Amino acid sequence: MTGQRFPLIEVSGDAYTMGRAHGEQAQTLVHSYLMWIDRLTGMARDVLCKNAMQFVPMMEAASPAFVDEIRGLADGAGIAFEEAVLCQARAEASHTKEGGCSAFALTGAATASGNTLAGQNQDLEPEYADVAILLRVQPNDGRPEALMFTFAGQLGYAGMNAHGVTHFANALYDCPWRPGLPHYPLKRLMLEQRTVDECIGLLQRYRTCSAANVVVADGEGHIGDIEVRPEGIALFEDTRPDMRLHTNHYLTSEYAAYETHSLPDSCPRLDRLRHLIREAWGDITVDVLKTFLADHEGDPGGICRHGDVRMHSISGYIAEPEQRLFHVRRGHGCLGSWETYEV
Repeated sequence: MTGQRFPLIEVSGDAYTMGRAHGEQAQTLVHSYLMWIDRLTGMARDVLCKNAMQFVPMMEAASPAFVDEIRGLADGAGIAFEEAVLCQARAEASHTKEGGCSAFALTGAATASGNTLAGQNQDLEPEYADVAILLRVQPNDGRPEALMFTFAGQLGYAGMNAHGVTHFANALYDCPWRPGLPHYPLKRLMLEQRTVDECIGLLQRYRTCSAANVVVADGEGHIGDIEVRPEGIALFEDTRPDMRLHTNHYLTSEYAAYETHSLPDSCPRLDRLRHLIREAWGDITVDVLKTFLADHEGDPGGICRHGDVRMHSISGYIAEPEQRLFHVRRGHGCLGSWETYEV
């Protein structure tokens, strides 16, 4: 079963040291990730790097430690600083959107224990699985330990920190690219927060250059859902207070007018997820959620996706914030292997 796990990269120390250790341990995969970015975007590496470097001042303003970690990554992996920056601004440097994804956060009356469960299926082109890792960071400067699923060389993605703060994301479309901060640094900064409210405050402070939805929970049983656009953010309140479900179309009144249903399977996936949650309400456990993430209704664009618009459910996550447990699946929901990690 070990061969079915994503590689685990563990780093500690100051920001530069963590970045260097990441680069040294995952050097081959970092180079593979850069080659995949080239193939995915169809753009020349030098053009991508030039585009990515435009975001460095915004990254530096948001978190000097994040940029120090990028410098360490470059030195450890034997790549140029510009290439290490590209790993943090892949979508922004090429103006490409990614992914499907079905995300949830449930707490209180929804779950069998009353504790929070949050997570998602990660729907991307299958090649992403070949460069994916789990990254455990243990900073020595007071920032919390965190475990995240990400790609070799990318310093921020979905995960959980030692305070139980956990976040997941859904791509949102129908948004022109504008100047702003890339999403990946913000994903990392969310894993330095203590509460859902602090995550919301972070997203309020920084304007992004594209749209996305964020599902967030913390170790105190709070959950939230935030639709993010360059104009600002909008909080989504679901039909029940103990539930937040989201796929890839706008649900808030503030942003619903932007929706053109450019990803046609998004609404059916959300409807199916709502049906499954409603039927199991009050009895939902980690194992129940694993079956939901393996659901095939609507194939090939079901909750467990098998290639609709080239998207596959390459991984899945279920977080237990109060218990500081993070469950990670490699592969499709119906076929993949789950592992459990303590944070």
